Amino acid sequence: MTAPTAPNDGLISPDLPVLTRKDFVTDQEVRWCPGCGDYSILAQMQKMLPELGIARENIVFISGIGCSSRFPYYVNTYGFHSIHGRAPTIATGLKTARPELTVFVITGDGDGLSIGGNHLLHAMRRNIDLNIVLFNNRIYGLTKGQYSPTSEFGKITKSSPYGTTERPLNPIRIALAAGATFVARSVDRDTKHLEEMLYRAAKHRGVSFVEVYQNCNIFNDGAFAAFAEKEVRAERMIYLEHGKPLRFGKNNEHGIRLNGFTPEIVENAESDEGLLVHDAHAENITLANILVGMDYPEFPVPIGVFRDVDAPTFDQLVQQQVDEAIAKGRGSLEEALRAGETWVVE
Repeated sequence: MTAPTAPNDGLISPDLPVLTRKDFVTDQEVRWCPGCGDYSILAQMQKMLPELGIARENIVFISGIGCSSRFPYYVNTYGFHSIHGRAPTIATGLKTARPELTVFVITGDGDGLSIGGNHLLHAMRRNIDLNIVLFNNRIYGLTKGQYSPTSEFGKITKSSPYGTTERPLNPIRIALAAGATFVARSVDRDTKHLEEMLYRAAKHRGVSFVEVYQNCNIFNDGAFAAFAEKEVRAERMIYLEHGKPLRFGKNNEHGIRLNGFTPEIVENAESDEGLLVHDAHAENITLANILVGMDYPEFPVPIGVFRDVDAPTFDQLVQQQVDEAIAKGRGSLEEALRAGETWVVE
C-alpha cells in the first residue's frame, strides 16, 4: 500500500490548499522504458488531478500487474499495487466501504482483458463509481512481447511465431456491452485530449472507462502511428463531440453518414445535411457500437466520449440498503439465525 509522501489535512472544502501537478509527483524513480507512452498518461493524470479540487488523501489508485500497474508508486496519493487482474475487485470493496473516496483503477489490455476480464466486466455492469483507465498497447510488455487479447489477428510475436489465430477484443465494445455509463477513448500522443478525457471520466458519477492507445516502443513500436501521429491525425482520426456532426480532415472537409447501419465516408461534404450527428447521451448503444466498428484504414479512428449517461451507482444502492437496515433498529443475532427456513438434522 502506497501513501502520499507528504499528505495535507484538507478534505473536499473551500479550505483545501491549492494543489498543483508537483503535489501529485512522488519521490519514486519512474521506471518505464525511455519513450514509453506511459509517461504521457502519467503526466496528464498528474496535471488533471489538481483540477478536481480533492485532497490527495481522498484519492486512491489501484492497479493489477503489468507496466501500467506501476502507476500507484508515481502518484502522490494513496494507492494499492494489487494482484494480476483483480484491481477492479479490490477497488469495488474500497469504494463500497468508503464511498467518499475517488478511486481510480489502472490496468492494461493484458491485465484487464485476460485474467482480469471477468472482474472488469462485472465492475462495469454494477456501475460502481470507479474511474477505470485501460492502457492498450496491443502487446504484453512487462513479460517481453507476447500477444495480448487486443493484438491484431495474425500478429507475429514471441508466443505466436506463425501469427495469432485469435480475433482481438475491442475494449470499447466490451465496456458498452457491460453497460458502462461513461465510455471514452484517447491516445497517449494527443496530450490535451487525453487530459480532457481523464477529467471528464473523473467527474462522471458512476463507472467510467477510458481506453488509451499507448505505444510500447520496445515490443510493439508504432502500433498506432499510422493514424495517431500528429502529421496524419486530422485525416485519420475523428473526434467525437456530442450534438455535432461527425467530420474530419485538416479543414473538417470530410464527414460520416449512415447507409442503414453501415457508416460511409462523405468526401468534401459541403454541408452537414445527412451527416451522422453524435449522441453521447443516448441510452441505446446502437450508435456507439457502429462507431466502435470504424477503424483505420477503412475509416478514421473515433476518439472521444462514446457514451455518457446517468444511472444509480452500486455504492449508492448498497448504502441505501445499509441505511434502511440501521433505521429498523438493532436486531438479534439469535433471532436471525433461527428465522426463515431451518432444518433439524438427526
